[in-house]
Amino acid sequence: MELGIWQVWEGGWIAAILRGAAVTVALGIASMVFGIVIGVACGLIKWGRIFPLTLVVDFYTSIVRGVPELLIIYLLFFSSVEFVARVAAAFGYAGLAGNGYAFVIAVIAIASISGAYSTEVVRGALAAIPAGHIEAARALGIPGRRIFRRIIAPQMLRIAVPGMNNVWQTTIKDTALVSVVGLQELMRAAFVGAGSTRHPFIFYFIAAVVYLAITLVSQGGFDRIERLLQPKNRS
Repeated sequence: MELGIWQVWEGGWIAAILRGAAVTVALGIASMVFGIVIGVACGLIKWGRIFPLTLVVDFYTSIVRGVPELLIIYLLFFSSVEFVARVAAAFGYAGLAGNGYAFVIAVIAIASISGAYSTEVVRGALAAIPAGHIEAARALGIPGRRIFRRIIAPQMLRIAVPGMNNVWQTTIKDTALVSVVGLQELMRAAFVGAGSTRHPFIFYFIAAVVYLAITLVSQGGFDRIERLLQPKNRS
């Protein structure tokens, strides 16, 4: 065990794992941002029952939530990587598919998964807003955009934050799946290190600790956001 830890330190694997962790966090944030955009748009469509867009959103969320995340990544990557490689080679960027494209397709795949779950979080948050609040605002003649900006959006945000926290934690863990397309994120770095040194337990244990640290720090951030969004008691 001591020899294995020494190999990890002397071989520069700690730096590789930290670089992989940085890629994991960047991938998670990018995917979550796009996922929230998708979730808010699709959640509003489902809440407002905008036909026929509601059918499209239902189809999207049903497919994504009903198919394993790994399979979604495989389908998106292997259905497009050859085409992208040919186009990149034609324009003199042959290394694009092997470098940046893996990150791009990973963001698209994880964001589509995150967006499907965010859709239900947003829809549920909107449905939880008391209808009387909106009806009262309309009775006072307040314009629709102002109702959304001043009444609907703040309450939706406050109600949706706990659910978005769960989506974020799932998104961070889903990033481990993109190691199958060669992206050098945390799980891929641990896999390569484990194979090179033949000390898999040490590398996967370190990866588990790093994942846990990321989730604990982000959990603290979401807890703070929840406290800030709580309505202030006026005495």
